[in-house]
Amino acid sequence: MTEWVQQLLREDLRGLSAYGAPQLDVPVRLNTNENSYQLPDEVVRAVQRAIAGEIADLNRYPDREAVKLRADLAAYCGHGLTAEQLWAANGSNEIQQQLFQAFAGPGRIALGFGPAYSMHPLLAKGTATGWADGLRGERFELTPEHAAEQVRLHQPALVLLCSPNNPTGTALDFAVVEAVLAEAPGLVVVDEAYAEFRRPGTPSALELLDEHERLVVTRTMSKAFAFAGARVGYLAAHPAIVEAVQLVRLPYHLSALTQAAARAALAHADVLLGTVEAIKAQRDRIVSELRADGWEVADSDSNFVLFGRFADQKAAWRALLDQGVLVRDVGLDGWLRVTAGTEQETDAFLEAMKGLSA
Repeated sequence: MTEWVQQLLREDLRGLSAYGAPQLDVPVRLNTNENSYQLPDEVVRAVQRAIAGEIADLNRYPDREAVKLRADLAAYCGHGLTAEQLWAANGSNEIQQQLFQAFAGPGRIALGFGPAYSMHPLLAKGTATGWADGLRGERFELTPEHAAEQVRLHQPALVLLCSPNNPTGTALDFAVVEAVLAEAPGLVVVDEAYAEFRRPGTPSALELLDEHERLVVTRTMSKAFAFAGARVGYLAAHPAIVEAVQLVRLPYHLSALTQAAARAALAHADVLLGTVEAIKAQRDRIVSELRADGWEVADSDSNFVLFGRFADQKAAWRALLDQGVLVRDVGLDGWLRVTAGTEQETDAFLEAMKGLSA
């Protein structure tokens, strides 16, 4: 960035880098937690038909309330949710940005527990919200007692909890969420971007919505639905929260094409989610084989695995890349993160790991 632009830029944004992972052309890309499986042919055809049905009317603005899409999302989520409790936007990042815009901002604090999703403090920065990191334990654990203590200390307008957590992969115990809800003066946001990949018996925070008016659950269609290119995320919350978020949404923020494509995908949820079990099998295989080879691996309820510990994770990242395997250096000293992909991608990753040492 040129010096004159730096001078014009907001002072608190100077010197920062934009969020993003390397996009490199390599045989095996396992760094962005995408679903490695392409859309099945029947879903492709359904999306094509849905989009074709909108093209003639592109001279008109889309439904700015996305009512039909929200009704479909409510039906997918279950738990008795209604369209009034759902809101959709361009990925869960935009959903969370809208929450920051509506409920945080200058003079207010947002609280997270790192290591967690690195976009959350950037959303705080972009909305001039103060950011407090309550941190996790040495083994990336988060206890109800510690979480509640941090809420009491910082009195945040927003608390962000990732379950499953990114980059560590493990879902939160309900006791943590409930302890935070009992203390939080503002909203409690549970980011469930990877919820469909959680292990059997692991509950969703959607189950708590009826009991807690200040709870918000955010999700995405990018991962389990293999719909990352469409950019569709959503939240489930009390209708009053949904109404408040609309105060800051951009006009017509979801195109008619996006809404049509998302509705077609939701109508084929059973087909699209058919890859989830295959991905979970590869995730569990990565965990077990890396541990058998002596690596330290975090438990995972997501479609990725955090593993280490390396004396130099940057050198390890480069060594894997030299073998055609791209994983993610998330900035945790000694650790790397790998997406669980197809069986062939897992084969390539595990084979590449054979030549590495801690």
